[in-house]
Amino acid sequence: MNRQRANLWLFVASLVLACLLQLMPLPELLLPFKPYWLGLVVIYWALEEPERLGLGRAFLFGLVGDVLQGDLLGDQALRLAALAFVVLRFRSRLRFFPMWQQALAVLALLVNDRVVSVMVRAFSGDPMPTAAFWYAPFAGMLAWPWVFLLIDDVRARLRTHES
Repeated sequence: MNRQRANLWLFVASLVLACLLQLMPLPELLLPFKPYWLGLVVIYWALEEPERLGLGRAFLFGLVGDVLQGDLLGDQALRLAALAFVVLRFRSRLRFFPMWQQALAVLALLVNDRVVSVMVRAFSGDPMPTAAFWYAPFAGMLAWPWVFLLIDDVRARLRTHES
């Protein structure tokens, strides 16, 4: 299998795994702490291979996430497109941050995602979320180094395997 095909499979597999992790049931106590897995994977691919993930694809993956979770159609699509836009805009800076600064930047991105989600809920007439709604970005910040290192390690193994 050539390198481009292997990278495509990794891209698709990481997004499918993120969708499955989004659907993973958790106890009611841990539910507010579930990271936004699809957002973390979109951040990774926007940082590492921006030509593979543009705004259109981020929007499309958000629509898939909306359908899978039964959310308001377009909610995650708008959020992921906004997330990808910010990451692509500041990609040259974010890539060279140390991991702890990247994690803080991911926290800021995920808090921004929550703000967009609150705005969508306000326009659709849904009630405002509780304080527990804001816990997930912190869990995403803690999960970011592991997500980044896992996908990056698999990509490196594919590169050495192809050589």
